Amino acid sequence: MADPKGFLKTPRRTWPRRPVEDRVRDWHEVYQGQALLPIIGAQADRCMDCGIPFCHDACPLGNLIPEWNDLVSRDDWEAASHRLHATNNFPEFTGRLCPAPCESGCVLAINADPVTIKNVEVAIADDAWQRGYVPPRPPQRMSGRTVAVIGSGPAGLACAQQLTRAGHTVTVYERADRLGGLLRYGIPEFKMEKAHLDRRLGQMRAEGTKFRTGADVGGGLDAAGLRQRYDAVVIAIGAHSWRELPLTGRELTGIHQAMEYLTLANRVCDGDMAASPVSAAGKDVVIVGGGDTGADCLGTVLRQGAASVVQLDINPRPGEDRAEHEPWPIHPKVYRVSPAHEEALELALAAGEDLARRGVPLPTREGDVRMFCASTLQFEGDANGQVSSLHLTEVEERGRAPRTGTERVIPAQLVLLALGFDGVERDGELIGGLGVRVGERGTIARDEDFATDADGVFVAGDAGRGQSLIVWAIAEGRSAAAAVDRYLMGATELPAPISPMTRPLVV
Repeated sequence: MADPKGFLKTPRRTWPRRPVEDRVRDWHEVYQGQALLPIIGAQADRCMDCGIPFCHDACPLGNLIPEWNDLVSRDDWEAASHRLHATNNFPEFTGRLCPAPCESGCVLAINADPVTIKNVEVAIADDAWQRGYVPPRPPQRMSGRTVAVIGSGPAGLACAQQLTRAGHTVTVYERADRLGGLLRYGIPEFKMEKAHLDRRLGQMRAEGTKFRTGADVGGGLDAAGLRQRYDAVVIAIGAHSWRELPLTGRELTGIHQAMEYLTLANRVCDGDMAASPVSAAGKDVVIVGGGDTGADCLGTVLRQGAASVVQLDINPRPGEDRAEHEPWPIHPKVYRVSPAHEEALELALAAGEDLARRGVPLPTREGDVRMFCASTLQFEGDANGQVSSLHLTEVEERGRAPRTGTERVIPAQLVLLALGFDGVERDGELIGGLGVRVGERGTIARDEDFATDADGVFVAGDAGRGQSLIVWAIAEGRSAAAAVDRYLMGATELPAPISPMTRPLVV
């Protein structure tokens, strides 16, 4: 470590966000970028000589965090890039999208502010691309074995890149018209501009990975025939079976699943259409669901020019500090304010009188457009079958029983359901065609080697784990690649950071 007392002398400082009034007018990322490298060097210098780096265990990828922190603090960015990419195929993705359980596991987090690990990570990744430190790494020799990867999300891409670099001929099948899965159509542009994804896909093509878009395995493409053509198949289709809200009025126009809405918004940013057919412009919007997908919807409706927006969360408001049952180094469920929540609050305060006049809930006294302990009762529509309002009630923190006398009606011409996912989609013939089995959790059954019941068929990412974090998807993709390589060759030198039995320190 460059400065043994850096964590004592230098306070934590994260990358500043662009002003709200600027960023809600465009789709660019909310954070300022490479001009802040001097800040990053000083923050990396806060990494202490803790002896046992618990950030390793908190990171599913086992990132060598103290090592690349030290290298950045010494201004050795090339070596830092090598150490970062040794464990993570796509740090420019995780540095933008991961909730950073590594920071919760930082030893400093016991009684102080942790190192800004996530900021350091993305700075190393972006700097590496600018300086040419991440050229394509094609294999030195080919194995003669072929692998099909179904799905081009983070798990599928990580698995494909590892297997390609090991010398196998890999083809990635994606049913959408573009590659990337939820990285492409689920993550808004303001969280990660798609240029980062396209750049990494270009590297993978140069290494030899083949891609087929518009290839719906189990739909228009025979799954059983695909298995016969390849020596191994990896299923990385995600967990896209979204949860429903079967209440009175659900059939009304203007009520949409979050992923339907976000996909259309991303297609506008990709230039597929001038405007989304499901737009929040000029509408009162209610987002049902308090997770990350709900926050993504929140930032999107603001950029589309919503008249108002309220986010409902059935859970109680988390505390500011760790709960007793979530001790360090567990990633705790604490109160967090995303950039989208910051934007929504500022815009709501500016329009306070108008919102109150129209019956839109004002931000809470804590300063938040989220309504906690709030449950939807039903939807109400106008004579044309268009949703016009939402009935809700407050619920008890324990048991979620309705609180008597708290029912209210709020305006809503657009309702977005962001309730999470229940496992893999079961339409089509992919499951039966490949001879795999779906378990009780709605995910594809597998063993400790990522192998399914069908010989030569493996599963990685949310399709096997269930809805999870991008860092888990990449870790699973890397580990599944090692399992496939061992199946094909009898042994492997590919790293396997986790097994399917691993349980995250994320509550």
